Amino acid sequence: WDNADFSRGGGTTFYQEFSTLNTAKPPFVRDVEAKVRRYLRSSYSAAWTLKITWEKAPVHAARTDTRKTITYQAVLTTDGFRSYILMLYQDGGMQWDYTRLTSTNVLIGYT
Repeated sequence: WDNADFSRGGGTTFYQEFSTLNTAKPPFVRDVEAKVRRYLRSSYSAAWTLKITWEKAPVHAARTDTRKTITYQAVLTTDGFRSYILMLYQDGGMQWDYTRLTSTNVLIGYT
């Protein structure tokens, strides 16, 4: 989530929280559960999920090229014992030109 620059008024960040411990699960949460089950081949039932979206986020050095934006999401979810994160990028992956960034060791993901 580094190198995005919202200081010049471009792009939007928003979030949506889903507390589903004792309520019906919306389709988005059911989709997240299905992804966790498929990728990890284990049972999973979400008690809480948070979706954060960075929409049309400009790269940090946006003053050089304001046309290059990216939309991506982080979805954090837990069943109260295990926690997972899904990182979702728009079709085509990261669109920023990483060769123009000050750091050349660019990674997508988390550690």
